[in-house]
Amino acid sequence: MKILIIEDEKPAAQRIKKLVQALDEDITILDVIDSVEDAVSWFKSFPSPDLAFMDIQLADGLSFDIFKGAEVTCPVIFTTAYDEYALDAFKVNSIDYLLKPIDPKELDRAWEKFRSLKGNAKTDILGLLESFKSQTEQKKYKERFLVKKGDGFKYLTADETAYFYAEGGLTFMISHEGDRYIVDDKMDKLDSSLDPNKFFRINRKLIINESSVDEIANYFNSRLKLTLKPKFSEDVIVARDRVSGFKSWLGE
Repeated sequence: MKILIIEDEKPAAQRIKKLVQALDEDITILDVIDSVEDAVSWFKSFPSPDLAFMDIQLADGLSFDIFKGAEVTCPVIFTTAYDEYALDAFKVNSIDYLLKPIDPKELDRAWEKFRSLKGNAKTDILGLLESFKSQTEQKKYKERFLVKKGDGFKYLTADETAYFYAEGGLTFMISHEGDRYIVDDKMDKLDSSLDPNKFFRINRKLIINESSVDEIANYFNSRLKLTLKPKFSEDVIVARDRVSGFKSWLGE
């Protein structure tokens, strides 16, 4: 069984490689690739593997971009720390979708699914897609926030929020009117609880509402510089590894 691993974080790549090799003694790891560009080149140059493990967020973009640049005929098991990409994953050859850190039991389940679906994967993928659509439609995103105001509190909705930012161990919400409030949620929790159609985390410090983007400009080192409304007190830079996802988010 020939397997390709696409993962840009070395510790994660080593862990996946070790877990995959433990699945079956007949497994051969063909290569470990860390970028969209190299993956496209690999698929154009070598015969298709029996199965590919793909991290969704790579340094130079999303692994979905690999399918735009090369013909990928093998089934895929996607891995990622974020569950917002589930539907996209099941549109492109996916057998399963594993959240990091990968649970060996979940990997075993995905492997058994792959083995059972060989030769009949397409039909099952359609069923999985419908299942994930149902789960996504049922997911409730956070719409209201209890924020501190003076000695008391008030409620603000997600639609009233221009962006969130982290500073000095605290998380702040900036409203469209420019008012600033402290919120209890940390950035990682906000990132997973906000509607991904409305909000995007452009770097470790900032999560922005699409309606807050005023101007976009190219910035050095393949990044983007934004002007937000209301204006933020520092330069607003989209991290290089998030530029591709940011462009896709705005273009949806």
